[in-house]
Amino acid sequence: MKPLTFDVVIIGAGAAGLMSAQLAGALGHKVLIIDHSLRLAEKIRISGGGRCNFTNINAAPECYLSQNPHFVKSALSRYTPYHFIELLDKFNITYHEKTLGQLFCDGKSQTIIDLLDFLCTQNGVTRKMGVTVKNITQSPLGFTIDSSIGTINSGQLIVATGGLAIPQIGATGFGYNLARQFNLDIVPISPALVPLTLDPKDLITFANLSGISFNSEVTTGNTSFVENTLFTHRGLSGPAILQASSYWSAGETISINMLPSQNIADIIKENKSSNKKLSTLLGQFFSSRLANTITDTLGQDHSISQLSNDDTLRLTQLIHNFTLIPSGTSGYKKAEVTKGGVSTKDLNSKTMMSKVNGLYFIGEVVDVTGWLGGYNFQWAWASASAAAT
Repeated sequence: MKPLTFDVVIIGAGAAGLMSAQLAGALGHKVLIIDHSLRLAEKIRISGGGRCNFTNINAAPECYLSQNPHFVKSALSRYTPYHFIELLDKFNITYHEKTLGQLFCDGKSQTIIDLLDFLCTQNGVTRKMGVTVKNITQSPLGFTIDSSIGTINSGQLIVATGGLAIPQIGATGFGYNLARQFNLDIVPISPALVPLTLDPKDLITFANLSGISFNSEVTTGNTSFVENTLFTHRGLSGPAILQASSYWSAGETISINMLPSQNIADIIKENKSSNKKLSTLLGQFFSSRLANTITDTLGQDHSISQLSNDDTLRLTQLIHNFTLIPSGTSGYKKAEVTKGGVSTKDLNSKTMMSKVNGLYFIGEVVDVTGWLGGYNFQWAWASASAAAT
C-alpha cells in the first residue's frame, strides 16, 4: 500500500486537535487528523452537563498550574476567550454566562463539535477515526507513522491526545509515552479537578449528609476557593473541592469555612437573649441535616442564651475553620483533567513545538492545568492556535 503523505498529522480528535486541524487547513496545509476512538470529541460532548462550558471570560495566566507559570502567557494572549466567542457569533451559536465568567452553549455540546468538524471539512482536513498508531519514527522529511490504516508520512506532527482523566471515554497515556520516546521530560501526572475521599472514620461523621451542598471557602496551603462544597458517600466534591484538589497533595490538610460571608460569633452575639435552639438558628444558614450534624459534633444543642464563651469559640472553629486530611482522590475516572504532563521546558511557548523539530504538543497532554469553569477548553483553543499558526 502506498504511504499516505500530509503536511501535518494531528493525533487526537478532541478540542485541541480539531481546533488545530481546522486552523492549519485554513492556512493551506494538507492536514490529517486521526484518533483511536470511533466517537468524535467525547470530552466536549459530556462537558458542562452536556452544554459545554467552552471558555471563561476571566481566563488569565494566574488561573493555570504549571511548573513554569509564565509558559501560558504567549498562547493565551494571542487567542483569547473573545476570539472563540467571535467564532461562535459568526455561526450564530448562542450561549450564556453562568457564574464566575463561565460560558455555556444555549444548546447541546454537540453544537461545538459540529462546528469544529464543519470547519475541518471546509478547510480540507482529512479525518480518520478508529485508527491505531503502532509506531512513530523521525525521518529526514519529518515523521513516519505506522498505523492500522497503513504508513503515513508527515512533515509536522501535532500531539493532542489529552491526559488520563475519564478513561471510560477513551483517555490513554499515549501522548506521554510518545514524549518519552523522543526524550522529552514528563512532569509527574495526577488526577486534578477531582473529588476528595475521606477515611471511613471521618465518613461516619458525615454519613447522613451525602447529597448536601453549601457555600464554602476551601483552603489548601496558600490557595483558597469560594464556591459550593458537596458531601458524597465517599467524601467531598463540589466546585470548591474540585478547585482545591489541583493544589492539594496527599497527607495535606484542607480547611473549610462553611459560612464565608458571615461571622457566626457575631450572629450568636446578636441572638444572645434568644431561647431558640442552636440548631434552629443554624437552620437559617444550612440545611437541617447539616445544622443538626454541627450541633451533634459540638456535643449539645442548647438554646442560644445558654451558650458559653467556650461553646461559641468551639462553634466558630467548627464552622469557619473545619479541618481534615483527605485520604486521597476519586482517581482519573472522576477527574476532569490530568495535572502534569509534557514539560514546558521542552516546548516553545510561542509555537508549542518541542525540542524535536516538527513535533508539537497541545492541550491537556502538556503540563498546563486550568481551573474549573472553561479554563481548560480555553487552553485547548489557545495552544492549538499557537501550534497551527
